[in-house]
Amino acid sequence: MISSANGRQVRLVEKLNRQAKARRESGLFVAEGRKEVLEAPISRIQSVYYTASAGDAAAALAKKGMNPADLWEVSPQVFRKMADTQTPQGILALVKIQRSSVAELLKTSSDTPPLLLILEDLQDPGNVGTILRMSEAAGVTGVIVSRNTADIYSPKTVRATMGAVYRVKSAETSDVAETVRKLNRLGIQTCAAWLPGSVPYTEPDYRKATAFIIGNEGNGLTQETADAARKRIRIPMQGGVESLNAAIAATVLAYEASRQRLLS
Repeated sequence: MISSANGRQVRLVEKLNRQAKARRESGLFVAEGRKEVLEAPISRIQSVYYTASAGDAAAALAKKGMNPADLWEVSPQVFRKMADTQTPQGILALVKIQRSSVAELLKTSSDTPPLLLILEDLQDPGNVGTILRMSEAAGVTGVIVSRNTADIYSPKTVRATMGAVYRVKSAETSDVAETVRKLNRLGIQTCAAWLPGSVPYTEPDYRKATAFIIGNEGNGLTQETADAARKRIRIPMQGGVESLNAAIAATVLAYEASRQRLLS
């Protein structure tokens, strides 16, 4: 049992919880909670830390093929130091990060054309996590995030995905506008959620390969990215509302594409 709060493993978990740089350099992130740990692919789990109260979850992982040597029991006091949540469930795992390239996101396992979401500089981890969760439900092929978007593998984002972080492919780009131009050259219909010069979001045909571009919560898309898109679309709103939450806007657009594709 790990009972020292100053051990190397404890310090590593704390660092991964706090620092995106540490996650990037190590290729690992922390998945905390029963659902998050039990849904992680065994092949991607490096190690698991649990208290006696979560011993049944650790035993379930062992039955699924987890190496018992990688299952570490820790004292409740130490686990509270390792946990990111206020009311920890007594189990967390270090999981290998899995990034895809933009080219890999365009390869679908069926005849259905790719459906992508591009997130430019979203700051709220809850929004990003919700978008990943919604993407799985709506049949989105993959999510492309800008370097300045909230880290997909931060503890709060991972929790918000409710397990979708393991199943929805994601890629990162340092230049969103250039990525949009690249998709244009590949014949992908790029649609910016952008009011000036836009058409209602229900007007375009999303049965073809499509990428929706969602901007920062407060500032929207950059002008360069909006200019790079082939289409500009808007979600009509009533009353005095000027814009929707980024995750809600992404959901409306993704489900419109899903609706069109299901009816075709």
